[in-house]
Amino acid sequence: MKKIILTAAAFFAFGIGTGFAAPMNNLANGQTAVGYLHDSFYIEHKLTNNLTLGLQEHDIYGQYAITNTIRAIIGSRDYHSDSSIYLGAAYSTSLAPNVNGYASLVGSSDFAEAQVGANVNVAPNVDINVDYTAFMPDHGSDRNRFGLGATFKF
Repeated sequence: MKKIILTAAAFFAFGIGTGFAAPMNNLANGQTAVGYLHDSFYIEHKLTNNLTLGLQEHDIYGQYAITNTIRAIIGSRDYHSDSSIYLGAAYSTSLAPNVNGYASLVGSSDFAEAQVGANVNVAPNVDINVDYTAFMPDHGSDRNRFGLGATFKF
């Protein structure tokens, strides 16, 4: 638990990261994932069979596993002292040996975000993440981008 707290504190002390964009990780109970995607670090911890909590610089979120492949998502995004609660869902499935694909959609009254991607297991407890994210704010310009990142599980 000390590792998790120190890692999260280090990420926030340096002000690293923006946006949600965390990939859908498959974790075992009690397992933690620390990763980097879209210029953002994130940390997730699987508390129970069904509940995973995650944290990024501007987001705190929870994922509830409805089935092995479908998750409900709830979170809060805080930009410039304005908090926005969002809801969403994600679907993940095995695409090939050591490759897990996913799609997610989250939204609030201020934005919508869709993401499709894949996690490729390259070593025990190490994934490479590839994704495409479309971020559509109610005010401002849409931002679409491809991402490449890595996740370490412990």
